[in-house]
Amino acid sequence: MTTYESEIKVISQPQEMIFNTLSNLSNFQKVKEMNLEGQDKFSEYLKDMECSEDAVLVSVPTFGKVGLRIIEREPFKTIKLQAETSPVAANAWIQLVAISENETKMRITVKAELPMMIKMMVDSKLKKGVDALADGLAKALNAGDGSR
Repeated sequence: MTTYESEIKVISQPQEMIFNTLSNLSNFQKVKEMNLEGQDKFSEYLKDMECSEDAVLVSVPTFGKVGLRIIEREPFKTIKLQAETSPVAANAWIQLVAISENETKMRITVKAELPMMIKMMVDSKLKKGVDALADGLAKALNAGDGSR
């Protein structure tokens, strides 16, 4: 499996609020509707997004539609997801670590079983996509109050 890790993002919100927001995937729809600085970096991943509480479906350039479903929630620390509609086996984690009462570190990790030909075509796009997702979520969470 190939591992893609986002940069660590610092969010100026309590860990519990971030977990509660991110562990309900229907909240991702609200990110699409926000007007955030730098949104153009990740807007291509959001344009055809479909969300429910436990699942999200996005379009990934060169990859097609990819669905993720939450398979485990470890309160306030980790949200584990598994690919559903993907040409390859993949899973992801959103990890949260409190720095202080109102600051939290977040990292997104994706592991995918990519055949060599596919890896050559999408490797850099997946890395950029994971970073863009982390960046977009951090910006949305920093801009919001948890109800966004």
